Amino acid sequence: MSEFPEVLRSVTGKRISAVRDALFALEPAQIDEQGAGYLVALYTSSKQLDVRKQVLRLLYDLDFQTLDEFFALAYRKERYLDMKVYALRGLARRSEERQLQRLLEGFRQILAKRQQSTPYNYQEYELLRGRNALPYLVERYGYACLRDTLEQVNRQYEAMPEAFKGHFTVDDNGTLVTLRDPGASSAMIRQFFDSKGVQV
Repeated sequence: MSEFPEVLRSVTGKRISAVRDALFALEPAQIDEQGAGYLVALYTSSKQLDVRKQVLRLLYDLDFQTLDEFFALAYRKERYLDMKVYALRGLARRSEERQLQRLLEGFRQILAKRQQSTPYNYQEYELLRGRNALPYLVERYGYACLRDTLEQVNRQYEAMPEAFKGHFTVDDNGTLVTLRDPGASSAMIRQFFDSKGVQV
């Protein structure tokens, strides 16, 4: 097992590029309980969405006691639903079904509002449908509240026009996999809005 990077032990006064390089090169196998504590500190001090997301992805399968309160805090803190699901993945290891059920009732209400406020929010749907997100949780735990949430995500996704579907997916490791050339994706979306007379 490689050693936990020194630059992540205390990020104060460190070049942000060095911190980011170390964080995005880090593997879960390199993280012990003390390392998890350093990452929690980085998460709580960071305003950068991609840094917080990477910390959640590195920690969500680890069982250290340090993380018991962290995932509850992260679930409350995050506004984006995909980030909430990453926190939920950590919480699911530590919670009973009824606890998750309460959280997911609120989650589904927010999700329903998203369909009204941002009807073409395909990026968030793809992240929620990613192999490391809701499908993983349904497969691993099989709880009805998780299945209901994934079904709602899929219904809302299917309700979108075809122009917003199938541009990318997310694999088991949380890596984005492009399914269309970015130029073709942009052209499809632009053509949809042009047909509606909407400037983008």
